[in-house]
Amino acid sequence: MKISTLSIGDEVIFGEIVDTNAPHIAARLYDEGFKVRQHLCVGDSEPDIIEAVDALAGHNDFVIATGGLGPTVDDLTARAVARATGRRLILNDDALAHLKERYRSMGRELLRASEKQALLPSKSTLIPNPLGTACGFIVPHKGSFLLFLPGVPVEMKRMLEETVIPFIISRSRQTSMVKTRLLRVFGLSEPQTEELLRGLSRPDEGLTIAYCVDFPEIEVKLRGQGEDEAVLQEALLLMEQQVRERLGDHVVALGEESIDTVVAALFREKGVTLSLAESCTGGLVAKRITDMAGSSAYFLEGAVTYGNVAKIRQLQVPVELLEKEGAVSAAVAMAMARGIRNASGSDIGLAVTGIAGPDGGSEDKPVGTVFLALAGRSDCTAKRYRFNGSRERIRAITAFTAMDWLRRHLLSQPDKDAGNGH
Repeated sequence: MKISTLSIGDEVIFGEIVDTNAPHIAARLYDEGFKVRQHLCVGDSEPDIIEAVDALAGHNDFVIATGGLGPTVDDLTARAVARATGRRLILNDDALAHLKERYRSMGRELLRASEKQALLPSKSTLIPNPLGTACGFIVPHKGSFLLFLPGVPVEMKRMLEETVIPFIISRSRQTSMVKTRLLRVFGLSEPQTEELLRGLSRPDEGLTIAYCVDFPEIEVKLRGQGEDEAVLQEALLLMEQQVRERLGDHVVALGEESIDTVVAALFREKGVTLSLAESCTGGLVAKRITDMAGSSAYFLEGAVTYGNVAKIRQLQVPVELLEKEGAVSAAVAMAMARGIRNASGSDIGLAVTGIAGPDGGSEDKPVGTVFLALAGRSDCTAKRYRFNGSRERIRAITAFTAMDWLRRHLLSQPDKDAGNGH
């Protein structure tokens, strides 16, 4: 089964936006046991679109294209496909009805110019778009099925799941399937992770392990290929258990989880509350916490105490401590953690202070020096880190490390119902 993808749009080919559609399509197809063999990208040029469509159609069973289905003058995909396949461009009644209903539901008037989105190649099969105005469409050409989707990622993903993948599966003679399990790892490098998992991959049995850096995490992808789904899932589950045994608490999330969703779930399970005092991260930790729905149940407050005056006034950090140890120190980090915990009345107080750069470092405390501290009900601990990279990367990995501190601390705590008979 030969499948290729095509991304259409000046904003993609000029690097104005990152094309996330093609990787997502390839990943989802791989999950279903199909491999994308080729990917092309062209701008909003009718001759270029025609050339790409014609070339891909001649060498693939399916071509999945995204982009160029909007209402503006630079959206040329439908017209280019009509010319490439020798079809007329017609007003598709079903696409027009969908367009009118979408505008009615949005309380907007459908302008004549916007009806352009309903102009499709004749004898097209419509791909419904539950989330947007532009329907997709399917046309056969040179023995290939050409499937066209909008470039808006959220719309494309929904249409891919509901129409495109079922369409391909229904016309596939493939009997083997590919299943994937994803583990997110933090605190180990890619070579360290690979070394710890040496010997677990068994390609002769259709079981492989792939590694991908997704800063600051390492993605470990367990893949199995076979014809019996139950056997495949059991083999992958066993491999996952072996991976988790070897990597231990460096595995921070599984599958669609993230460290943020894991921490949010742990806060709900443990029934404890949190407050934050941030300096070099400028509120990045609080953002990760509050991005999760329902975080108001456990997150009480956060303070961005960037300057020493704010640390003294809001967190009650002693002036003499700042003068003696400096703002970037274990002692001040612990004072910040205790200060925000006392001020808010939370169960946990977490503090971050550091030098994100590019200036401000010294021989004793170079750029990238960061201290984290966590104050609980009975104790307070702090640790020094030295991170590398740009200011943005230092701040990002610091915030991620803070989330990992919360994860590890919460895992060590009893559940909120423990000891009360539930």
